[in-house]
Amino acid sequence: MASSSAGLHEPEDRLSSEAIDRHRAIVSIMEELEAVDWYDQRAAAADDPELAGILAHNRDEEKEHAAMTLEWLRRQDPGLNEQLRRYLFTTAPVLEVEAQASGSEGDSGAQAVAAEGAGSLGIGSLKEVAS
Repeated sequence: MASSSAGLHEPEDRLSSEAIDRHRAIVSIMEELEAVDWYDQRAAAADDPELAGILAHNRDEEKEHAAMTLEWLRRQDPGLNEQLRRYLFTTAPVLEVEAQASGSEGDSGAQAVAAEGAGSLGIGSLKEVAS
């Protein structure tokens, strides 16, 4: 493999078949995303509209491949599953989601994220805070 990140970093005989399969998936996702970038640039630079359309179609096929492999990897890796569920398909700014996840809810945006996840309207507690 051409890239140093594409090869195993530990001796193969020290790794489980599950670890090797996860590695295969990760490398495949990296390759698919690289292909997305290449096709995206080529489509943007193409002078011929038909060629640009073909290249954009090819780019989108690579996105499908990356998404399919990412979903397989998510199902195999509980930690990745947790992070993807935390960050993907949210509407709050990503750093506010991270702040809420790490427990620093000092700003109202992070509180809104926490409230959204708890099924609240995000208006805070109506109970009086004891001094």
